[in-house]
Amino acid sequence: MTLFPVRALPAALSATVVAAGLAACASHPAEPPMVAATSSSSSTATSSSTTYTHLSREQVVAIVASPDRSAADRTNDQRRHPEEMLMFIGIHPGWTALDVSTGGGYTTELLARAIGPTGLVWAQSRPPSPEPRPAAAEGGGPPPAGTPAPRRNPADVLAARSAGMKAAGVAAAPIAYVARPFDDPVPPEVTDGQLDLVTLMFNYHDFGFLGVDRARTNAAIFKALKPGGLYVIADHAGRPGTGITESGTLHRIEESFLRAEVEAAGFKLQAEGDFLRNPNDPRDQNTPNPPQPKDEFVLKFVKP
Repeated sequence: MTLFPVRALPAALSATVVAAGLAACASHPAEPPMVAATSSSSSTATSSSTTYTHLSREQVVAIVASPDRSAADRTNDQRRHPEEMLMFIGIHPGWTALDVSTGGGYTTELLARAIGPTGLVWAQSRPPSPEPRPAAAEGGGPPPAGTPAPRRNPADVLAARSAGMKAAGVAAAPIAYVARPFDDPVPPEVTDGQLDLVTLMFNYHDFGFLGVDRARTNAAIFKALKPGGLYVIADHAGRPGTGITESGTLHRIEESFLRAEVEAAGFKLQAEGDFLRNPNDPRDQNTPNPPQPKDEFVLKFVKP
C-alpha cells in the first residue's frame, strides 16, 4: 500500500496504513495557542495535561472555505452543513480520532484539516466482501441493474485526498486508513482509552440490513475512547416505532432506537444537534416527495 509520509507516524502503525501528507497551512494555525484545561468535557478528552483550545468559529469557517477543497465536497456541504458539524463536535487540534465508515472520505478530510498536524485521524472501512446490498438505493433510485460498477478503493481515495492537501500546503493531520469489519472497527494499533473522538456519519442505519453486531461495535468504540471522549453519530430520522427495520429500504433509523443502543454500551448523551432537522419531512420515503432535505439528527455521546 502506498505511503505518503511527511513526518514520522507512531511506530505502531502497520504497513496496512495509508498516512496522509503534511505541509504548512494557511487556513488555520499550525500551532494553536495552548491554554490550561477547563471544566468542559471536551477539554478532558484531550491526551495531555496541557490542552489546546477548541477551534473558534472563525477557524472553522476558514477551514470549510479553503479554496483547495474539491467541488464535490463543496456540493456536499450544502446538505451536510460542515461548519455547524465541526462546531457541534468541538474539535481540538492534536486529537486522535477515528472516522468509522469513511466512505468517500468527506468527513475524514474535514477532521484532518481541523485536528491539524499534531493529531491523527484513523479512517475505517470494511474489507471487500459479498455482504448484502440494500433493497433500495440510497437517494430513492432503483437498485443498479446488471453488473455493479466497481467500488472505489477507500485507501486510494484517501491517498488522493492526502496528496491534494499536501500539494495545497494544508497542515492536516495524518490520515491512517484501516480495513476492519464494522463490528470491530478499532485498529489494533489503538490502545484502550486512546481515542479522543469517534464519528459515524449517516451509516449507523446500514448496520441493520448488513447484519452488523451493533452492540459489539459500540462496545469496541467505548473501550477505545478515553474518559471524556466523544462519539458523534448523524443519521436519517425514521418514524416512531420503526427502529432499524427500514434501514435497507428508506435508509432511516428511529432516533430513540439508536440512542438506546449506544447508551446500553455505557455512553451518556451530551448534546443534540438540530442543524440538520427538517420537520416537514414525513419520514415515510427514502427521498421525500416533494423533494426536500431528509430529516436528520446528530447526537453527541460522551464516555463518562
